[in-house]
Amino acid sequence: MSRAAAPFVHSAFYRYVALADPAAMAESLRQLGARLGAPQALGGSLIVAAEGLNAVVAGTPAAVDAFEAALTRDAAFAPFHGLAFQRSACTAMPFGRYKVAHKAELVAIDLPADAGPVDERDDSHVAPADWDALIARPDVVLIDNRNHFEFRLGRFRGAVDPSVDHFRDFGAYVQAHAEAWRAAGTTVAMYCTGGIRCDRTAPWMRSLGLDVRQLQGGILGYLADRCANPPVDAKADEHAWIGDCYVFDRRVAIDATLAETGLTPEQVYDPARPDEAWRLARARRLDGAMSPSPPPSLPPGPPRNPPATSA
Repeated sequence: MSRAAAPFVHSAFYRYVALADPAAMAESLRQLGARLGAPQALGGSLIVAAEGLNAVVAGTPAAVDAFEAALTRDAAFAPFHGLAFQRSACTAMPFGRYKVAHKAELVAIDLPADAGPVDERDDSHVAPADWDALIARPDVVLIDNRNHFEFRLGRFRGAVDPSVDHFRDFGAYVQAHAEAWRAAGTTVAMYCTGGIRCDRTAPWMRSLGLDVRQLQGGILGYLADRCANPPVDAKADEHAWIGDCYVFDRRVAIDATLAETGLTPEQVYDPARPDEAWRLARARRLDGAMSPSPPPSLPPGPPRNPPATSA
């Protein structure tokens, strides 16, 4: 769907930067949303911490344009100037409210206090245009830095599924395989939805002596690049992404063209897995769908990959 035809626009972004007063910044963001017509014209979920901002917003094109302009121009939001926004179209409003939360950290993961500072521009970042060639190398192991249900919906070819139900469990998976990867001289490539999970874990993984590469802009950045720069010969240059990408809003998932798939929570979550059963119940509650739902119809997925030192 072209932007002109889309009634709503979704924008995802984050920034790791030290904030002197995160509570005051959170209040400034609440006031900005109110000025732009939240929650009718603008909705979203924003997390502010001393280490920065992690956010998604959606609304009318005018409201999202004004929101992004404020974050990149207004003096009150100087720490966020230069932000990169990852946009996609929405056929319906994907958020029912505009919520700004002040939390201790942007993403919940158990890492040592000396895990190392996040650098969103260091040389571990690989541009989308160079990603397919990297993950095709025999000395690279490709790790999906997301939860299992996200992997099941879509992933890059050859990716290993750590089979975690919570992001905080990813560190244990890395520690269990780090010695073998180092011994084999393996390059560890990883990706996540928008990049924030990889940015958070990459410094710590390098502190373990690993050669780490991460996809700049995550899956969303990769798909946007492919949409903006389609290959001349699709058969000769087929990209490495397969399936759909889970998104944390009412759209549920988007396809390789960043379009909504129409998938329902029942088609995403496996109620036989305790953590996914909880997620399914929450999705139904948020959608106001408390009535009995149809039986789940999970999309087929490959068997979980065993631990490996090469992709």
